[in-house]
Amino acid sequence: MEQVCVGVDIGGTSVKLGIFTLSGTLLKKWEIPTEPKNDTKALIEKIGKSIKENLKEGGLSLTDCVGVGMGVPGPVMPNGYIEVVVNIGWKEVFPARILSDLLDGMPVALGNDANVAALGEAWMGGAKHIKDVVMVTLGTGVGGGIIIDGKIVPGKHGLGGEIGHMHVRESETEKCNCGGKGCLEQISSATGIVREAKKLLAKKKDTSRLALIEDLTAKDVLDAAKAGDKLAIEVVDIVAKYLGIALAHIAMTVDPEIFVIGGGVSKAGDFLIDKIREKFIYYTPITKSKADIVIAKLGNDAGIYGAAKLVIS
Repeated sequence: MEQVCVGVDIGGTSVKLGIFTLSGTLLKKWEIPTEPKNDTKALIEKIGKSIKENLKEGGLSLTDCVGVGMGVPGPVMPNGYIEVVVNIGWKEVFPARILSDLLDGMPVALGNDANVAALGEAWMGGAKHIKDVVMVTLGTGVGGGIIIDGKIVPGKHGLGGEIGHMHVRESETEKCNCGGKGCLEQISSATGIVREAKKLLAKKKDTSRLALIEDLTAKDVLDAAKAGDKLAIEVVDIVAKYLGIALAHIAMTVDPEIFVIGGGVSKAGDFLIDKIREKFIYYTPITKSKADIVIAKLGNDAGIYGAAKLVIS
């Protein structure tokens, strides 16, 4: 029987799991609810039980599995310690140790979910076979992951890849969720796009079809920009400008071969990517040879792919 590994992506609502061959073929994937929250041991026990059951259903045993990788939505210290994961209520825990004990001592690797998703894209996604990759996820917030020489760069304090909280706009007056002001997340996330649109609409309400939409979304803004709405285009230009600045800063620090853009906002496709690339080129005049910018390919499965790769890296 070919050996396998398991990837686990723990989110605020659901836990995604997948069984993989060591060469990266996804054999099976499934989900379970992220319940109970605020009880690390109980949730990990539920995950362990689910892994055992699904391995058994596939005619596999624990001895056929080389290990489990887990991505969690919060900072992870190099020794596997988690101080806090706000949206699932974990505090001061070593979850990999708990799961390993439940799986008869099987190796369990742990990483931040955004870093792990970046590893997935570098392994089998938009940056396949590329060793130096930075992923930026544009969703409700802005996340990121840094892969250098095929390995995650988590940083000494678990802050590696916290791209959304890079300070990019000095004129910002409102606070970000992190407590800072002028973070990339305040501008270029789905939430930020709506916020920027509403700010412009307050000044130029009669000049855009967006004024007719009650519950405005980032998709509304991006679709309107694609259709030629001038105010929406102005919003997208602002979003792309600050993403371009952030990517330029990252390029001058780690110089990746490629940037992978994921998350719900990335569904705007080449229209958005082309604008980001234009700004990135403008802010990196030092060289003609630059990182490429591409769209992520694995979608919501990036986390389980990266988690699986985490344990076999």
